Amino acid sequence: MSRIREAFQGKKAFIPFITCGDPDLETTEQLVYAMEKAGASIIELGIPFSDPTAEGPVIQEANLRALLGGATTDKVFDTVEKIRRNSDIPLVFMTYANVVFSYGTERFIKRMKETGMDGLILPDVPFEEKEEFDLACREYGIELISLIAPTSHERIRMIAEKASGFVYCVSSLGVTGTRSEITTDVGAMVRLVKEIKDIPCAVGFGISTPEQARQMCANADGVIVGSAIVKLCGAYGKDCVPYVKDYVRSMTEAVK
Repeated sequence: MSRIREAFQGKKAFIPFITCGDPDLETTEQLVYAMEKAGASIIELGIPFSDPTAEGPVIQEANLRALLGGATTDKVFDTVEKIRRNSDIPLVFMTYANVVFSYGTERFIKRMKETGMDGLILPDVPFEEKEEFDLACREYGIELISLIAPTSHERIRMIAEKASGFVYCVSSLGVTGTRSEITTDVGAMVRLVKEIKDIPCAVGFGISTPEQARQMCANADGVIVGSAIVKLCGAYGKDCVPYVKDYVRSMTEAVK
């Protein structure tokens, strides 16, 4: 069984997201260890990109800070190599097709395998266009994680059939960012997926409070939180690690 599937075994998963290189790559490494200690099941690492179309202002600004600070795809891979000497928590990249293309798709996926990454999320690649990435991921044993949106009813079944790792259920339309309330019927999305395939479903986009996380886990196998954590990184800079650790602990306790 893959490390990603194992992370969902017998418990609800809390999946935090951070932007690599915000505030710097040394802090990124320390954040991974702190979030693992606080109970995170899987960690999503964002590779900074100049035009992150799925992101709201909080994560866009983090991308900009990371790029201005000199973070590159190669340096992110070097950081993962360091992390892997001390941790075997499942790690998933969330980035954009352009980042992978410009690096060279096969070269990128091969390097993921070599550095010990587990999965890849490309929010700007529609299901119909994922084949090139999927082939390379299958060859190197990387899970290409599919996203489903509240609008993709007919497509949910089609996406679920080919999904690997876990299914990323987008809880609200629009870009990432915290929401005061989430009105999407997440349970219905999850049921559609499970009718087709026995695969974990984690909900992301808009979740920021322990209460929201608890509600979402009533219907899903896990929750993903990015903006609320990235906000802490932006506010506290290199001193953000204990604040993020406390936040992650409160969220992991909420989803139990």
